[in-house]
Amino acid sequence: MAFRDKVYHMVEQIPKGKVATYGQIAFLCGKLRAARVVGNALHENPFEGCVPCHRVVNHTGRLAPGWPEQAELLRDEGVPLRDDNHADMRFQWRGEDE
Repeated sequence: MAFRDKVYHMVEQIPKGKVATYGQIAFLCGKLRAARVVGNALHENPFEGCVPCHRVVNHTGRLAPGWPEQAELLRDEGVPLRDDNHADMRFQWRGEDE
C-alpha cells in the first residue's frame, strides 16, 4: 500500500471528538519523520468528506493555516479550542486501540 493510502486509512480511524498530530499519523504509518509528507497528503486529500483531515493538527494543537473551517468542524465535534485557537491536546487520539 502506498504511504499516502496508509495516511488516508489511518486518518479515517480518528474518532469524532479527537485529534491526532501529523507526526503521530506518520509514526502509525511506519515513517517516524514524515510529518510533512502527511500534511501534504492531507492537503491533497482526494477523499474529501470521507477522510476527516480536519482532525489532524500539529504537535502543539495548531490548526492548519488558511483553513478557518477546521476550527468550526472541530468545535462541532466537541473538541475545545484554546484562546490561541489551538486544539486542546487533552483530546488527542491515542491510536487504533482507543
